[in-house]
Order: sequence, then structure tokens, then C-alpha cells
Amino acid sequence: MKRIWAFLPLLMIVVLGGFLGWGLNPNRDPSEIPSALVGKPLPEMVLPALAGIDNAGFVPADIAMHDLALVNVFASWCVPCRAEHGPLSELAAREGLALYGLNYRDQQADAVDWLNELGNPYLGIGHDEAGRAGIEWGISGVPETFILVRGTIVHRHVGPLVGEAATRPFLDALQKARMR
Repeated sequence: MKRIWAFLPLLMIVVLGGFLGWGLNPNRDPSEIPSALVGKPLPEMVLPALAGIDNAGFVPADIAMHDLALVNVFASWCVPCRAEHGPLSELAAREGLALYGLNYRDQQADAVDWLNELGNPYLGIGHDEAGRAGIEWGISGVPETFILVRGTIVHRHVGPLVGEAATRPFLDALQKARMR
């Protein structure tokens, strides 16, 4: 019986090492984090518009009226958000997509300055300074972009939509969404 107790710490180290090895595996893609919201209606959380930006706030009923829409979660402090802003704006314009923004955990003045500098492609932007909407949407970080079909979330992309490796799967998901 004493031998079993002697091997217990070794067993615990092996089990913990296995979990650590799995978590640090370089082949795991953090952008493939599953979302509990895929297949469900967008959260019914109305957010106020950014002061100083000429567009509607974030109203789920407005988003749901589009056959196909994108919701982009961004912040002025997010460097990858800056990198994806131009390509995402061009994609939405080229594909004729309704693009909405969710300004996440950001200072309102910083977000307004950022949009004035880079341009505002959004039909509506909600300001989520406290991050409460981020919880409702299951945000793990910024940027994230959701594809919605008539108000139902059908795809979630984590990370910037920059480069072929990121945009190809997103465009494939967009094509599937069009066929719904």
C-alpha cells in the first residue's frame, strides 16, 4: 500500500505534464476555438453608438434584417484590428455585405479617432467599453468576425482577416453562408 502512495506524486506529474504538453502543442490553432453561438441567433443586446460617428448604434434587429451580415469586433488599441481594417472594409464592399462593428473594451474618444483616421465602413457600431457584450458574444479576443444569415450566427473567425491563410477559410464559410 505504501508503494502506491509513493507513486502517486509521479502519476500526478505525468498527468499534469500531459495536459501541459497538449496545451502548448504548436500544431494547435487558437483561431479554431469553437463557439457556442454558431447556429444560434445573435445576442439581443442593444449597444449605444459611438458619440461623434454618424451611424446607428448596434441594434440586433437591424442586423437580423439582412440576408447576410458580418459583425466585426475591434478596438483602437488592437494592432491586428488596424491591419485587418482595410482588407475587411474592401471585402465587405466588394461582396456587398452589411458590416457592423462592435467596439470592444475601448475608450470612446480613441475609437472615434481611429475610425476618423482609417475610415468607417460600418452600418452601425456598438460601443462596449465594459466588455459586457463581449461576454454575450463569447469573445476570446480581438479581432473576431462573425458571419450571420438572417440574424443567425453561422461562422466565427478569430484573428485578423489578413493574408491568404486567414481569408481563404473565411471566404469558404461566406460562400457556404450564401447557399443557405
